[in-house]
Amino acid sequence: MRREDKEITDPENLRKILREAKHITIAMAKENEPYLVSLNHGYDEERNCLYFHCASEGKKLEYMRANDVVWGQALLDFGFGVATDDCHQDFATVMFRGKVSFLKDLEEKRHAFIVTNRHLKAPSEGLKRILDENLERTTVGRISIEYMTGKKSKEVTI
Repeated sequence: MRREDKEITDPENLRKILREAKHITIAMAKENEPYLVSLNHGYDEERNCLYFHCASEGKKLEYMRANDVVWGQALLDFGFGVATDDCHQDFATVMFRGKVSFLKDLEEKRHAFIVTNRHLKAPSEGLKRILDENLERTTVGRISIEYMTGKKSKEVTI
């Protein structure tokens, strides 16, 4: 990292950003063509993975099935700051590399929905219907994180 003064080295701070970020953006590639998408997600700290659900077809799935390696970013935006000698954007971010897999096991799918619901602070009444009626046919992805690094503006304390 060029700006070592902005590097986040504490693993707990990296995990905290993943816990607090509402969305992640992931980059993927297929046949030398890049594709980028933002997702809501659930971060499972114990398993060091991110869960997401999506439609059962589409461009994102085409790319992920062709190449299961993704790079992603979670961003916490603290707004624009002005100091006496400069102006700056206050942020904390985690970049990660991981491998995508799609869940077949109904218990892991159930776990993924509970983690995501908790992460997004979503109302629980919709979750029960999904778990009871739609779980088997819902596409749920898991990004197993293999590498993380972080960066923040110097004004931000995590």
